[in-house]
Amino acid sequence: MRLTHVAHLRLPFGPLLSHDLTFSAPGAPLPVSFDQARHVGAGDRAGSWMALAMRLDAPVAREDLAAAWRAVVASHGTLRSVFVPGDDATPALHEVTVGDGGWTEHEVRPGQAMNDALHAVLDAGCRPYSQPSHRFCVIETADGPTLVVAADHAHVDMWSMLVIARDVLAALDQCRQGVAPTPRQVPTFAEHTVALQQRSPAPPEIHRRWAEVIEAGGGAMPRFPLPLGDPAPQPERVVIRDVLDLDSLAAFSARAAAEKATTLALAVSAMTSTTRELAGTALRTVFPVHSRYEQRWHDSVGWFITNAVLESEDPDPRACADAVREAIRLGSWPLADLMAPWGGMPEAPGMFAVSWLDMRRLPVRIDTAGLDAQYVSAAISTHGVMLWFIIDDSGVHLRCRYPDTATARRNVGAWLDHLVARMRALATGASPGPGAAAEPRPARMGA
Repeated sequence: MRLTHVAHLRLPFGPLLSHDLTFSAPGAPLPVSFDQARHVGAGDRAGSWMALAMRLDAPVAREDLAAAWRAVVASHGTLRSVFVPGDDATPALHEVTVGDGGWTEHEVRPGQAMNDALHAVLDAGCRPYSQPSHRFCVIETADGPTLVVAADHAHVDMWSMLVIARDVLAALDQCRQGVAPTPRQVPTFAEHTVALQQRSPAPPEIHRRWAEVIEAGGGAMPRFPLPLGDPAPQPERVVIRDVLDLDSLAAFSARAAAEKATTLALAVSAMTSTTRELAGTALRTVFPVHSRYEQRWHDSVGWFITNAVLESEDPDPRACADAVREAIRLGSWPLADLMAPWGGMPEAPGMFAVSWLDMRRLPVRIDTAGLDAQYVSAAISTHGVMLWFIIDDSGVHLRCRYPDTATARRNVGAWLDHLVARMRALATGASPGPGAAAEPRPARMGA
């Protein structure tokens, strides 16, 4: 399943609707996680959402779609919570009671692309302080509806979007059988926040290591190793690449096994070599890791992602495997205490992050091929570089977002070309060598 961008999402033409549930006034307070506070504390804004789109192969009655969505919201506590500014302007989270809603048909103006119409709906409704900050959208066609589920990032991560999609499909199956959809009984993300806060504090060596990491970054999280141009936020440029097909992925994984390393470690090896050859420095990147450290969280929806830092100087795959293990260890402790010396996570223009999601290893699965399912990201302005790898049963897919400046186009583009060529060379058994960057640069898709 690819991670695409709202501007590139393949959508049919038809009526665009959303099912809007009614929410009560904010009720009892709920705990706010470190990452939620950081995200929502940046203020109410458009483009802070994530979504998943899927296409059904037969028409579905609106009442069944509405019933399925109500069951999903009833299953997951974070979808029944809202943020409000607290007395000291810090975000406060409250639970709400959900009532029946209704359908809203959104205008698609003459000549307006469906992508743009959907984009406007999600930007308006899936914001940090929206109440609710999620939307269930439907594009109706005679062949069957396209469903788009979206939520502000404060309430979901990519794993959660898959859980939501699975639960929508399961509820629709119940409707087809003439049974009212039954909400799932799963722990809430608020419970996870409390559990994380109650974990033992990080040992002194973890505090020391984080201090070394921040100091190595000049007092901030890692930045992209090559110049990006103007440090102010710029309109984003988005690159989407199919890096390895299924056969090439199998060969890449076999090479990793021969090196006594994982597929991820071999990809880190490729990134380490690329960074060393093009920037003359070690690979240093923010490395998101999940906090679903117990099976009971696997079916829950929430932001179960926190940040670690991956530092890799040696491209030997076994050394890269050690670097990955250390990054996971750094991200396995509550960050609020670890980041306290800097007053929160210290960021600077040019922050560099690499995310790796191997969907074959997730305990949550849906038939993504039959549904033409796609992760969808919003359009934003940025001053950093964010790289996502999605690995599924069709191969390895890459999506990169970076500021659309001439300098960033040149430097991030060269880095990506070199990396993709190196990964493909590793899959074929060739020695990548310095000439890996000589692959002709393909056309890039821009946001």
